[in-house]
Amino acid sequence: MSLKGQASSAIWRKGFASAGGTFVSRLLGFARDLVLAALFPVEATDLFFNAFTIPNALRGLLAEGATSAAFVPVYSEIRERQGKKAAIEFAKSFRGFMCLVLVLVSLVGVLVAPLIAWAYGAGFAASPERFVCFTSLIRLLFPYILLMGLAALDAGLLNAEGSFFLPALAPLWLNVGLISAALLSQIFAKDAGLFLLAGGALLGGLLHLVFQCFFLRFRSLPFGMRFWPWQKEVFSAFALLLPLVGGLGIYQLNVMSSRLLASFLSSGALSYFYYAQRLVEIPQGMFGVAFATASLASFSELRAREDKEALRRSLDDALSAVTFIALPCTALYVAMAFPLIRLLFVRGAFEVASAWETSRSLLWQSLGIWATAALRVLVPVFHAHRETRWPLLGSAANFLVFLSAGFALSRQLGHVGLAMALSLAAFAQLGVLLLLLKRLELLPSRAFWRRAMLMGIAASGGGWTSHLVLKAFDLWQMREACRWPIFGVAAFLGLGVFVGLSWAFQLPEPRFLLEHLGRLLGLNKGGRGAKPERV
Repeated sequence: MSLKGQASSAIWRKGFASAGGTFVSRLLGFARDLVLAALFPVEATDLFFNAFTIPNALRGLLAEGATSAAFVPVYSEIRERQGKKAAIEFAKSFRGFMCLVLVLVSLVGVLVAPLIAWAYGAGFAASPERFVCFTSLIRLLFPYILLMGLAALDAGLLNAEGSFFLPALAPLWLNVGLISAALLSQIFAKDAGLFLLAGGALLGGLLHLVFQCFFLRFRSLPFGMRFWPWQKEVFSAFALLLPLVGGLGIYQLNVMSSRLLASFLSSGALSYFYYAQRLVEIPQGMFGVAFATASLASFSELRAREDKEALRRSLDDALSAVTFIALPCTALYVAMAFPLIRLLFVRGAFEVASAWETSRSLLWQSLGIWATAALRVLVPVFHAHRETRWPLLGSAANFLVFLSAGFALSRQLGHVGLAMALSLAAFAQLGVLLLLLKRLELLPSRAFWRRAMLMGIAASGGGWTSHLVLKAFDLWQMREACRWPIFGVAAFLGLGVFVGLSWAFQLPEPRFLLEHLGRLLGLNKGGRGAKPERV
């Protein structure tokens, strides 16, 4: 196999391993959302989703951000130059340092919860009872960042050592905790249902951490920590983290702005926005995040070897992989938004009118799937080069576009305006990062853009196929047992047209997809025993 083929194969192999675990976790997460939508009215889920956004956002800021910008690149470089023993010592020291940071942030969050509540949900203050409930939920949920922060660092260590499936699978425990709490609340304490959900989130975070510690021990990797003395490399990694905290801090201003603006809209607006966002996050999480995670490990290793040409090829391959997934997902969501939401959500407390509002948000948010997925691949390039300051400019562009567009559009279009602004902001950030990549001489090649254009044509053909199939049937006049099969046929035909056109355009992605699906099923030559190349 050529070097280019090896790089492509490595990106797909690592990406599929991460995507496989993420798929199971996201599937259970989607089941969680269906349970919450059916058991809780949108007035209640508005409060919980907004409160849970805050520790979740800080997790991305301090935990996953630290993993991507500081831990994995430095760990890979130390292992490459000083050996694995020195890298393990660094891992222990960095974990101890970040544990202290996360404990401090958790304590501060609990203490200043009322101020945070005003920043994220000032619109809830119109009802003092709702605002008090919102503040209490923030206090209960804030320790979640400590649990998930340590789990994210453990996942980074496993990724750096070539393990992707189980770290991506581990978040399913959060969904187990929330689903269990939601069901128990209906049996024992309906009046305290939201607070039981907060307890379920904390339980899920604890189970997530314990699960990964067990797997670290199985892999003979350390799950302990050293609080003192810290290595000099820890401070070097922290110096890399600070600019990223600034960039992600700008992103969190974006999140805070969306929640704050939604809190002033009509009841249910935040839930409609959230449920649509969760659907959009399925392809972004399964493949955008998965290939970004795989790419960071590959980019960091290639950067440590100073193999710029291989790094450029890997970037092209990673972008092509997420494009091949993102564009057909966008096309299918646009073509099938309302039928999908109605079939999935309309039951219990969730009505047809709520399904319509959620589908409108889904349509506009789905237009930004590709841009967001591409961003997740581009940012690790800067992190691998220890250039954590440059992405600040992209984050700033995202925030400014979202704030201005979100404020203007939400006044006229409500939560749909927020969805439009979200997609616009993602494309603005992508444009800035592409300009900055030129300084690293790592711009995507012309061959990538040609492939992306052909994938866009193929995805449009698939979307129109699904739309025409659904238009030929009136799902809502059919028996309920027939609706899902018809919907499934429409989606399957749309994806089939997309893959068929991609194959006809002689794109390599369908071949990589089939090869790695075959490897997962043990059907390709060499089967499961084939030893993957390390790139």
